[in-house]
Amino acid sequence: MGGLSPSDERVVARDADALPLHLLLLLAALSAAVVAQGGYYLPGRILSAVLAGAALALALRDRPRDLLLPAACGALALWAVLRASLGAEPLTAVPTVVALGVFGAAVLVAQRADARQRELCAKVLIGLGALGALTGWVAVAWRVPSWSVVADGLVRAASTLTYPNAAAALFAALAVLAICRPSAVHAGAACLLLVGLGATLSRAGLVALVCGLVAAGFLAGWRRTARHAAGPVLGAVLALGALVPSFPASGPPERVLAAGGLLAGVGLAVWSTRAGGRVLAGVAAGVAAAGVAVVATGLLPLGGGLLGGRLSLGSPDRSGAADAALHLVAANPLTGVGPGRGWFTFHRDGPRVMRYVHNEYLQVLVELGAVGLLLLGVLLYAVFRAVRTRVDGPWAGAVAAVVVLAVHSGFDFLWHLPVTLLAAGTLIGLASPPPNTKETP
Repeated sequence: MGGLSPSDERVVARDADALPLHLLLLLAALSAAVVAQGGYYLPGRILSAVLAGAALALALRDRPRDLLLPAACGALALWAVLRASLGAEPLTAVPTVVALGVFGAAVLVAQRADARQRELCAKVLIGLGALGALTGWVAVAWRVPSWSVVADGLVRAASTLTYPNAAAALFAALAVLAICRPSAVHAGAACLLLVGLGATLSRAGLVALVCGLVAAGFLAGWRRTARHAAGPVLGAVLALGALVPSFPASGPPERVLAAGGLLAGVGLAVWSTRAGGRVLAGVAAGVAAAGVAVVATGLLPLGGGLLGGRLSLGSPDRSGAADAALHLVAANPLTGVGPGRGWFTFHRDGPRVMRYVHNEYLQVLVELGAVGLLLLGVLLYAVFRAVRTRVDGPWAGAVAAVVVLAVHSGFDFLWHLPVTLLAAGTLIGLASPPPNTKETP
């Protein structure tokens, strides 16, 4: 009498593993953005915004714990509308307002998750990212045109996002999140994410990844981070070494070699979590195996030539766009040129025009001026204030992942893709204290 029957216990177990509707809608918005080319084009942008708005409407049953972040989003959106109206083009502010709304909605919805729900959300994010990374690997090994781009004679993974650098930012952030989760499944997913990152050949992605791992070291401990990162990193190096022959667009891909390297790399990452004290021996064995693979297939000259073309930090096009941006800032320092009007013209083997300066902080300064940059600073402070307190759940990994996206935003136009805004907002919400809610039976 008074106990639970076996069927009742199964119902309780299922309820304990379930996510509330508002979190499911938020994850659906992020999934839709991943599939729909990052949500960059209008159909994907509308779908992700509608799903995020519906999630927010369901979640806002309680007052937010900290009003600074939504207020900062609102102030920046209001300034964008005002600046666009001053130029007699108020509709040009709509993309900025929607972007800020999607970001703020993701934060507020994710904040309402408890510790168990935050762990589940982190698992979903990691799984979604791993699937995206796998499509990037397939794009290179199987030459899928819609999931890859050819640049400088190399096939670069773009995954379903169709933009290599945006894919690299997402994969790097979620790889850091996975590395901070101590399990074999997370190690395998982290390896896949790192392989997807490497397949994009994104230099900014690699820099942002290093910054994220450094942040994870500070937040979660250096030994812990190094121990969890060793297997996935080594596995990714092994898999990417086998993928090297498939990068040159002039030759056929080596699919068997690439597949074998991926299986071996993921297997090594998973095994490293179970090896305990033998992990160092596994690392040494993996390094030896990678060296044998490189020498045996004669890939060393090819790898050197490949890396030589991608290790340079210079980019003439981006340097030209940055110079053009600074000229626009000098002409309109206080209020900017207006949202959506930041086109950059420069000369490099003839006249060139770029829509984005590939630095979101500079892009804000160009379009919204010093006023907009100041309001952006308030928003970034609000983000720092929201995540500074350790909370239950994937706090360290989520904060380190946000660092990855913040660093990468200085090299690409990530804030113009809903997928990165939704990912950043969700990660910030998972790392923030939940709002104070009333206890209910």
